[in-house]
Amino acid sequence: MRNKKLKIFIIAGEVSGDVLGARIMREMKDTKFVGIGGENMSRAGLKPIFPMADLAVMGALEVVAHARTLTHRIKQTVNAIIDESPDIVLTIDSPGFAHSVISKLRKSRAGRDLIAHGMRFHHVVAPQVWAWRPGRAKKYAKIFDKLYAFFDFELPYFTKYGLDTMAVGHPIADGLIGRKTRTTKQKIVTLVPGSRMSEVKRLMPLYREVVEKLVQSGHSYKYVIPTVETTREYVAQSVDKWPVSVELVDSSERYDLYAKTYIAIVASGTVSAELAMLHIPAIVVYRMNPITVWLARRVINIHWVSLVNILLNRGVYPELLGGDATVENVIREFIKLTTSNARKKMVADLSSADKLWYRHNKSASKMIADDLRSVVI
Repeated sequence: MRNKKLKIFIIAGEVSGDVLGARIMREMKDTKFVGIGGENMSRAGLKPIFPMADLAVMGALEVVAHARTLTHRIKQTVNAIIDESPDIVLTIDSPGFAHSVISKLRKSRAGRDLIAHGMRFHHVVAPQVWAWRPGRAKKYAKIFDKLYAFFDFELPYFTKYGLDTMAVGHPIADGLIGRKTRTTKQKIVTLVPGSRMSEVKRLMPLYREVVEKLVQSGHSYKYVIPTVETTREYVAQSVDKWPVSVELVDSSERYDLYAKTYIAIVASGTVSAELAMLHIPAIVVYRMNPITVWLARRVINIHWVSLVNILLNRGVYPELLGGDATVENVIREFIKLTTSNARKKMVADLSSADKLWYRHNKSASKMIADDLRSVVI
């Protein structure tokens, strides 16, 4: 068994990964962590080697535009791993970056030496190969030693290629399922434009138009936006020009905000799962570069993008994506959710998904932490 202190080089490239990474770190106080993360992992004790925001890009054109920065960061990360010589490299989501880093490590002489001495590669969040690009499962099996998936149905896609895969349940279910919600005197409309600057820049103008329409029609709501470090300044500057006052709260306070939200309008992503677990009525929207939309339509094999819709195989949350993400469509769905019957039905549907989020009676972060400790170097 290992006599020295376990060292893990941890990599998270976006907010959801940063949150999970921080939880894993807190479960492993006896472990030395180095690597890349955001404000949550920093609060847990990590000193990132560079800002996580450099990795927070999405979409074909966005990646091309940031190619030089990403190439530099990949090289910097590979060199840092070689210098640190960790026992485990733990990557959380950000599949493109993770794959590039580990592939380069496996090809380098220094990387091969570290692997020969026992360095292992573990990854958290299975790519959605059941939705698009199923060939990624075989590629993951070639570069990773262990994969932590969220759901049981994901396992066969990877184990058939020999990749040791473990289902841990959805990490954000811990503490959210069964959490009490409450109403406030003034109804709160929560707007979540996402965590990547590219998506925020596309959704903030839409949100402004929606708010303007609601104000013009005489509706009185309190508007709140949870912000993340990567886009906080931009969001603050944007809402200064809106026709009503908008409250900004730190993303660390988002669950308290969600628990008292009347209706949420959110970017497609982790937030829709968080709201589903809290049984909050919501509308999912997403705007992408037209070329990215064109490419996506040709490779995606599922009808839904929101995880709760995928798990239940029906449209619980309305999804307004690409060209459908218009002011008129959002307002139409919003008005529906102000009616008692529509709200009750949505909440009942969301409640029926509760049992699908869990895998074990232990939290996902603890299951991952326990498994990492069990690795014999």
